[in-house]
Amino acid sequence: MAKKKKAQKQSFAEVMGVQMLQNDIFNFIFGIILFVCSVWLVVAFISYFATASIDQSLVMDMRPGDWFSKNSAFQNACGPLGALLSDFFICQCFGYSAFMIPVFLCIVGLKLVKAYNPNLIKTFLCFSVIMLWTSIFATKFLTPLIGGEVYNPGGGHGEYCCQWLENVVGLPGLIGILVLVAILFLTYLSSETVMVVRKILNPVSMIQNRVGFYVTNAKGEGGGNAASDMNDSAQSSAVSAAAGSEAADTGKYRETLKQTVDFSDSGSPVVNIVPNDDAEETETTPLNNPATPMPKSKETSDPSFTIRPAEGDSKSSTSRTVAPAGNPLDTPINPKEPWLNYKYPTLDLLKKYDDDDQPYIDMKEQTANKNRIVEVLSSFGVQIKTISATVGPTITLYEITPAEGVKISRIRNLEDDIALSLKAIGVRIIAPIPGKGTIGIEVPNAKMNIVSMESILNSEKFQKTSFELPIALGKTITNEVFMVDLAKIPHLLVAGATGQGKSVGLNAIITSLLYKKHPNELKLVLIDPKKVEFSVYSSIANHFMAMVPDDDEPIITDVKKVVRTLNSLCKLMDTRYDLLKMAGARNIKEYNRKYLNHQLRLTDGHEFMPYIVVVIDEFGDLIMQVGREVELPIARIAQLARAVGIHMVIATQRPTTSIITGNIKANFPGRMAFKVSQMIDSRTILDRPGANQLIGRGDMLFLSGNEPVRVQCAFVDTPEVERINQYISSQPGPVEPLELPEPASEEGAEVSGGGLDGHALDPLFEEAAHAIVITQQGSTSMIQRRFSIGYNRAGRLMDQLEKAGIVGAAQGSKPREVLLADENSLENLLVSLRG
Repeated sequence: MAKKKKAQKQSFAEVMGVQMLQNDIFNFIFGIILFVCSVWLVVAFISYFATASIDQSLVMDMRPGDWFSKNSAFQNACGPLGALLSDFFICQCFGYSAFMIPVFLCIVGLKLVKAYNPNLIKTFLCFSVIMLWTSIFATKFLTPLIGGEVYNPGGGHGEYCCQWLENVVGLPGLIGILVLVAILFLTYLSSETVMVVRKILNPVSMIQNRVGFYVTNAKGEGGGNAASDMNDSAQSSAVSAAAGSEAADTGKYRETLKQTVDFSDSGSPVVNIVPNDDAEETETTPLNNPATPMPKSKETSDPSFTIRPAEGDSKSSTSRTVAPAGNPLDTPINPKEPWLNYKYPTLDLLKKYDDDDQPYIDMKEQTANKNRIVEVLSSFGVQIKTISATVGPTITLYEITPAEGVKISRIRNLEDDIALSLKAIGVRIIAPIPGKGTIGIEVPNAKMNIVSMESILNSEKFQKTSFELPIALGKTITNEVFMVDLAKIPHLLVAGATGQGKSVGLNAIITSLLYKKHPNELKLVLIDPKKVEFSVYSSIANHFMAMVPDDDEPIITDVKKVVRTLNSLCKLMDTRYDLLKMAGARNIKEYNRKYLNHQLRLTDGHEFMPYIVVVIDEFGDLIMQVGREVELPIARIAQLARAVGIHMVIATQRPTTSIITGNIKANFPGRMAFKVSQMIDSRTILDRPGANQLIGRGDMLFLSGNEPVRVQCAFVDTPEVERINQYISSQPGPVEPLELPEPASEEGAEVSGGGLDGHALDPLFEEAAHAIVITQQGSTSMIQRRFSIGYNRAGRLMDQLEKAGIVGAAQGSKPREVLLADENSLENLLVSLRG
């Protein structure tokens, strides 16, 4: 009983301690106290250097009354306590490096106040190493410089350690230990230390690199063939060295094992672990976990049931992403110049979750779902041979093999009955699974794992991809990384109801591109009618954005500027096609290869073409406000811009036929469908049902072919995106966004004499003229309604019609007078304008 009461008291004290540490007010007060104490201690240490010789005798022979004596003889600015603490930490312990102690206390106080959020464990370890190392270093090398002070610059600790090490290993050994500890510590702080040490140990290589750099510059200024050969060989050596370094850093990937759970007749589950290389031997181990229920065999005819955890993709051991594999040609021009020191974002900027590697398997849940599926099918007279389960991060795929003579349509029609039996939403039947002789039943897991962006970008599949524009979207049901090449899709439509993961999906797309592309290779055009979705990317505007010169902000939030930007992209597309025609290239890849190999003349206006990705959020809002004005340039870009490296990603939360028109669907073969509320919305996006059966929270169907693939979208949070953008903004790169060409004027240019230039009229000029003459109504609102355009464009059309002599002058709120009586007169006028 006594022990029990003591345990209760201890647990109560622990609970009270935890509650105090979680109290913001307590942490704030305690943090302020630590901050004040650290400042006071710094003042005492500084004062000690001037008063140490005076206070030394008093400290060594301290009398009880000296603490509170009014006539205290202590000269330290912080009194007797300051003198005692300074003597202890500086003279007896660590010398000059004792200043690390109040600095660390100050950092702890600032963390408790929540002014900063440092890693205290890492800070403590770093400060400890610096303090001990500096103490020994100061003792050995600074003692002869300070003269006859009462304290040692390294303190008592430094003096003792220095004497002991020098007696054991001598002076060279002491210096070697100090240098070794310094190199190890700096390597822990930054991997750049390795490169610095390599350059110091191999100065010849550094001189050769310098020579190669000057040869490259001479070649860029018009050097001869000899310079070209030297540069090519130097560049090939650099590429080989970089490849070897990456291979050494990556190491061996983990061997993925395939795990199945078989239910024997006795009812005890047995785990069979089989290596992926189809080894002949099988290791059989019984599950002795008491928490796992042991299902009992009811009938001998019960179909065999196996559970396979999704194998997933092996991870890379590198802390950063590998730069995309380039063309193995010896190209004398580096597309990354002059920003060769730009570093790609590292993976430690992303958050890692504990359950990234393998999904959690609940044997009780899987067995119960299997029994319910078998019972429902049996109750409707559907017999099956085998049933297996593949457990993914959020969905489990049950594959069943029906008995002979069972029609697939019978199982497909039982979808609602199976969902009712499992008490689950989002049950989806795939009958049959493409490429297999089985039928799939997708059932949501009771516990859903988070698919982090770190686990996707750290996979071998993403690290070694050769895609031009790789976008890593998430993981499939089999726990495999799902990624596609935007350059081959070539345009992507994202749709789904509010709050189902569209914004996270767009961030995942942009993040994938930022981790793989150099600022010279990729530019983004972000259109955000909501004004808050893409604002986090404003810090990387100079590195990765493209904009029209007169725009105030690189991220377009004003709907009136969207049409202008899209028209500017159309003009850029036409310009790029002219350059491709001059270069004799069919697409941007061939053009850039010729440019990098000096096969194009710069005097003809040739330049390296970066890929341009246009991301439009809330496309439905744009359609409502500007209508056909924004749909026409989007359709034109989607039809023609693939060959010149311009790709579009548009997202909408209202997948209706008035927004996702046939013209849009025909030019956007790539579809990402998140959960929608109705089947009609799913048919609008995917031309088939399925999106209405998803479970939300990033669950989506991706269609870029015949059959959609179910994917759990990777989760990237706003703080992660902010850290990535801050890292990129700190790297060397362009000093301003890429300038898009000035779009052509929509108003129609005037010529002398008050006439009109027929080649600069609005594309809708003739249609509007026919509509006005036929209806005999010269109204701006009529043109706006009839052609679904904005008021500004309708007003410009009316001004052009007035200058052409088709309608009269404005008469306030009244309709304008129509000056032409029939279409024959109109045709004669139009012919003269065309001429």
